[in-house]
Amino acid sequence: MKIFVCIKQVPDTETKIKVDASGKAMDPAGVKWILNPYDEYAVEEAIKTRDANPGSQVIVLTVGPKTRAGEALRTALAMGADEGILVDAPDQLELLFVAEAAAAAIKKAGPADLIFTGKLAIDDGAGCVPQMVAEFLGIPHATVVSKFQLTPEGAQIERDVEGGTKEIVKLKLPALIAATKGLNMPRYASLPGIMKAKKKVLQEMTLTDLGVTAQSLTPTIKFELPPDKPPAMLLSGDPAEQVRALVSKLRDEAKVL
Repeated sequence: MKIFVCIKQVPDTETKIKVDASGKAMDPAGVKWILNPYDEYAVEEAIKTRDANPGSQVIVLTVGPKTRAGEALRTALAMGADEGILVDAPDQLELLFVAEAAAAAIKKAGPADLIFTGKLAIDDGAGCVPQMVAEFLGIPHATVVSKFQLTPEGAQIERDVEGGTKEIVKLKLPALIAATKGLNMPRYASLPGIMKAKKKVLQEMTLTDLGVTAQSLTPTIKFELPPDKPPAMLLSGDPAEQVRALVSKLRDEAKVL
């Protein structure tokens, strides 16, 4: 089996985000970049599937700036993936063209028997690229997948739906599976794995190579950070006085009573 995993490099959740001078993008200075956490589940499931099916291969793929996006690929390679593909693209590339580029790269390096992705990237939270990749490839897909199993007919998955219930879906291969938390427990990249990753194949492509003509479909007007939270207000006095003060502030200042 040829198994592809689409991944993305995103800012660490602990990174202090700043808006750049233009007011239309994030300032990359001082940002710590990591492999998207949901993509870690996708990489882990791909490796488990490969190991259970001798002769299979895991290829990780990312679309992003050549100057830094390769670090996410190296992380996935250190976890155990076999090869990597880096599609050099602008940082703020429209998601439609990210999906088109990923699908074109899979077609070029494929054919794919199975594709894993994370359910969404934690930076933009759009959650639409997996579905668009599947559409470009003309294959079935399932999102928010918390359980995966290969069957003689293809694959059977369990996905989370609203209300805390589960939905069981059967898919014919090739198919795209978008992973969520609970699908597995991603492994850490070991020191031997990190050393081996340096020697693994990392192929580079460009949007031109893939015939993708990117353009701006949704212009950014302005980015701004949410306002700072006001300091906490402490009420003094005995309980009865505190209650009267609280009611007064809710009625006269907050205007919620």
